[in-house]
Amino acid sequence: MKNDLFEIQVPGRAEGLWRYRQLATDHACDIAAPTFEVDGKDVRAALAAVAMVGGPVRLSNGCTEHVYEGVLAEDAGLVLRIIFRTAAGDPVVRFRYVLRSTAPRHLTRTSGRDTLEYLAISLADLPQAKEVRFGEFQELVYSFCLSELPIEPRQFENRLGLMGPMIVAGTGDRTMLVAYEHGSQVPDAFLHFALEPDRRVRLRAVKGNYTGGQAIGPDQPFETIWFQFAAVAGDEEQLARAYRAFVLRHMTLNAESRKPYIFYNTWAYQERNKWWNHTTFLESMREDRILAEIDVAHRMGVDVFVIDTGWFSRTGDWRVNPDRFPNDMKSVREKLAGYGMKLGLWFNPLAAGVNSRMLERHRDCVMTWRGRKPTPRQVWETEASLPMCLVSRYADAFAEELVRLVRELGVTYFKWDAIGQYGCDDPGHDHGGAECSPEERGDRYAFEIGRRMIRVVDRLGRDCPEAIVDFDITEGGRFVGLGFLAAGKYFLINNGPYYGNYNIPVSNQWGNLFVFPGPARGWICRTPLAMDKWIPSVLFLTHYLPDDPKESQILNIASLILGQNGIWGDPLTVSEEGVARFGRLLGLYKQVRGDVTESFPVRTGSVGSNPEIHEKISDETGRGVLAIFASARGAYSYVTARRVDERFFATDGVTVSLDRSGRAKVDAVFDGPGAKIVFFGVKSS
Repeated sequence: MKNDLFEIQVPGRAEGLWRYRQLATDHACDIAAPTFEVDGKDVRAALAAVAMVGGPVRLSNGCTEHVYEGVLAEDAGLVLRIIFRTAAGDPVVRFRYVLRSTAPRHLTRTSGRDTLEYLAISLADLPQAKEVRFGEFQELVYSFCLSELPIEPRQFENRLGLMGPMIVAGTGDRTMLVAYEHGSQVPDAFLHFALEPDRRVRLRAVKGNYTGGQAIGPDQPFETIWFQFAAVAGDEEQLARAYRAFVLRHMTLNAESRKPYIFYNTWAYQERNKWWNHTTFLESMREDRILAEIDVAHRMGVDVFVIDTGWFSRTGDWRVNPDRFPNDMKSVREKLAGYGMKLGLWFNPLAAGVNSRMLERHRDCVMTWRGRKPTPRQVWETEASLPMCLVSRYADAFAEELVRLVRELGVTYFKWDAIGQYGCDDPGHDHGGAECSPEERGDRYAFEIGRRMIRVVDRLGRDCPEAIVDFDITEGGRFVGLGFLAAGKYFLINNGPYYGNYNIPVSNQWGNLFVFPGPARGWICRTPLAMDKWIPSVLFLTHYLPDDPKESQILNIASLILGQNGIWGDPLTVSEEGVARFGRLLGLYKQVRGDVTESFPVRTGSVGSNPEIHEKISDETGRGVLAIFASARGAYSYVTARRVDERFFATDGVTVSLDRSGRAKVDAVFDGPGAKIVFFGVKSS
């Protein structure tokens, strides 16, 4: 099995279950076989014989799936299946394992902990290594942010465990990565990379990966999470470029989640109503207000109009509230359709109203903790609800609700909120029975919650390929990593830190700091753009403010067009000039947003520095955007790293010329703090 970059061989050996060989350099890396504890005995999954199962299967995202299978050499009653997904021109391979038994057997934890080892590789000939984290929640900006940490020799010598989910290693002209698709907040590891003095790295389960006594048999396979391996004949940047393209094009079958739509969400005005206007969160949740917002959002250039919490009668059943929206939102849907806009709605997937049919039919799926049943709680001024366990049969019922809403209401965007990683240890669900301790059941729930989320999204995507699911990670303690990106995208930042994060007492007012026009909100929201090195920024929806004055609007437009693509606020109070400004500049952005989405980021200066410059220009087309931010009056010059399309549009105070190589020399004059934008490859008339 091979593509134009690498070949995969499957010899089935213990220290080399399969091998990844680069065709350009002939360098190879052996991936050691996993080890399972079965009926109290550690069993290495070396294979006595390996055969391909069926033929290659072409998938909708351009990948090809290959399946190999063999009987374990140490235990002929166990069969291991290896599933690979590859794509032409892509050095990344996704893979996972499926273990089944020909007779009833059990996975065990005789030491009281997970003993599963998924893989091992050697970094002996790759002296430069680092751990890459995506699940580190930084309190300074109150958001998950990228963290890249060099791995020092002393860490190998002392056998440290690293959470990852990615290890990158290389020589400068040859670089590889290994990663796993799961998620949690650092340092709450469910898997980790165990380092050894000889620079061998073993990926091991930490907790929750399975339960003691978990049955395996002919019809009860144990399926691992997905893993990734890649190598390039180049440096880390070349690897990051390739990996970023893989995430964008080949990691998911739900291709709609990768499209750079511009989103508007009603929540910011709902919060303003509560904290500034001293009414309620749901006062504005009515048809006349929403229709008026749609009109303005259309003129501003919005593609997806998202109605946040309160549109429903009760959670669980997810029916339109007829008192707020007569005729199942018919007028809203007709107006959106007339403008060519899409409808999005808010959901709490873990809630079911006390009077809902969903709860009546799934009362056994209510979350419990240490044997205690929860007390119903009101959900954003709607009917009191009980928390539902997604790691139960309820998950399939919730998926059916989403499919129904696509078909009946034409919803294509689903914002999922309030999904914490922990919360249930009920022995009657799908995360461990009465034979397991409450702690084991709770950890298993926390491990499985993300996988159930992915399963629901994939079910929705199969039936409704036009659907997008956004998972709100605006608080800590969420399933954050590479796992959910195989199905959907992230709603990254709400309003950033609260006063309490900075030990500033506040009472009777909005608790968030960054809810005002001006440059400060952009500093917070742009900080996680460092993720764009590995994961395209289009997968981290963040909302910027449209409020006047002009200077603030330019700051926010310059920020959102770097790929986060979100707007919220009070559109009905934005000046006519401001609405036209958004419509004009976002119209230009739409001409090149595909190029921006695909382009590898170039940044000069840290966020909030003077200047801070972001270049998102395609290597292939020269089309894209340049955003320059400054915190002080003055003149700044910059030469683009890439050749540019000679057609451009620049905001006030910017002059552009092309040098001999086709790069752009940009001179920007600031009268004070603000932002300048240059679009390359656009028609501005």
